[in-house]
Amino acid sequence: MPDPVDAPILRGEDLETWSSLATVLEWLPAALDAQLQRDAELSHFEYGILYALGDAPDRTLRMSVLAGYANSSLSRLSRAVARLESRAWVRRAPDPADGRYTLATLTDLGVEKLDQATPGHVRTVRRLVLDPLTQAQARQVREISRRIMRAMREDEGWTPSSTHDHAQDPARRPG
Repeated sequence: MPDPVDAPILRGEDLETWSSLATVLEWLPAALDAQLQRDAELSHFEYGILYALGDAPDRTLRMSVLAGYANSSLSRLSRAVARLESRAWVRRAPDPADGRYTLATLTDLGVEKLDQATPGHVRTVRRLVLDPLTQAQARQVREISRRIMRAMREDEGWTPSSTHDHAQDPARRPG
């Protein structure tokens, strides 16, 4: 009889744990997107771009660095930044230090949009994620998340498309 740990099927508590986590992984991004779309006409991904630029020195990052923060391909990021640029919230320009790179800069209108979108987003994050948890549970979620991220990195050297280590600098991650 095969060892249950090595069995190719999840059962019992393992299935319940995985099912619960998988459901949160599916539902939470959709809930965050819905609130931001409704209240700010932004996707969560676009909000993350504005947030990263707003937190950067001079509100400017190289697109390649921004892709790392967003854990995104350059092509997906470029399409999102083009949408933000069409609304005058972001501006792109060649990097004067090295023309092979493109800089993305959060405009004054982009700062206003970020400031307008943030309170509702924070309320949603608190309502859906933080408020239902005790402080001890919130600490557990942080530790559990870090352990899962560490396991993913250790699994055959997998890393997110980012060159930035979000676990080491969680303040850089958008909510």
